[in-house]
Amino acid sequence: MTPVVSVQIAPALRVAAVRRTVWIREIAAAWRPALDLVWAFLRSQPGLHAGGHNIFLYHHPTRPDAPMEVDFGVEVSQPFAPSGEVFATETPTGEAAVAVHVGPYARLPETHRAIHAWAASNARQFAGHSWEVYGDWQADETKLETTVVYLLRPDGQG
Repeated sequence: MTPVVSVQIAPALRVAAVRRTVWIREIAAAWRPALDLVWAFLRSQPGLHAGGHNIFLYHHPTRPDAPMEVDFGVEVSQPFAPSGEVFATETPTGEAAVAVHVGPYARLPETHRAIHAWAASNARQFAGHSWEVYGDWQADETKLETTVVYLLRPDGQG
């Protein structure tokens, strides 16, 4: 089933993150060690993590043949001072194309492709950032929910 893409105003989400420069094919190997650092930091900071979800923030390179910077992180309740590799950041805010992926993480590329197809058919361009907000863990992977967000350039800007 093709995910439904909608245009929404994306709010800024506060994130404790570790940044890695990776090729898209390396994300599967890079996320866990980075998130382990974030979670270790959050365990030492009572009250900073207030039920937020894992968030992967992608900083898309200007050249398609280049690796991208990815902030692997967890939503937090407030700003904080950096510690080691863990730093405070926020997701961008603004008009965004959004789709909710339901199912195994291995099928997330289908949702990304659906958003790209929507943008092409609606003559919209992306503004250099996208992110995934991972919902609560479910043992049944057919029930996993991940919100995929692509920041859009304002109309008329190419």
